[in-house]
Amino acid sequence: MMRLFDEKFKKHKARYFFQCALATISAMIALVVLDGIANAAVIGALGASAFVIFTMPHRHVSEARYLVGGYLVGIATGTLCYWAGWLLIQSSGLAIDESTVIFFFASLAVGLAIFLMVITNTEHPPAAGLAMGLALNEWNLQAVLVVLVGIAYLTGMKRWLKPFMIDLL
Repeated sequence: MMRLFDEKFKKHKARYFFQCALATISAMIALVVLDGIANAAVIGALGASAFVIFTMPHRHVSEARYLVGGYLVGIATGTLCYWAGWLLIQSSGLAIDESTVIFFFASLAVGLAIFLMVITNTEHPPAAGLAMGLALNEWNLQAVLVVLVGIAYLTGMKRWLKPFMIDLL
């Protein structure tokens, strides 16, 4: 028989609420600092990372190496692909539709981010989404800085609160 609620929930209700409240507060801070509507894809990556951090604090996927390393790769590939697409669009005589160029480089950002994360052992799925978000004409220095500060903040909070959290999944 399929259960509606996780078995651990009955035993750890307070921790479930506590850890979800931490994720909520972290998301709110990111939305206030960076215009969450204009940079939805970038903010979405931080929200997904908050899920990983606050539901799986004791698993390797939420270790600093994966969080920070994955984001550095995502930022690098998203930035590279954004500027490559922008330069191609700005070049004279371009016979390709602008949205096709943007979609190509956004897709390339994801593929490159995945490749680089896998070979550097910094796999963090939300960071691949960040790469795409940055390449889709959302790149700006404020977004990059907020993402770096945001992931550093989340990583610090996780390290500080890890003794008080359990894996919810």
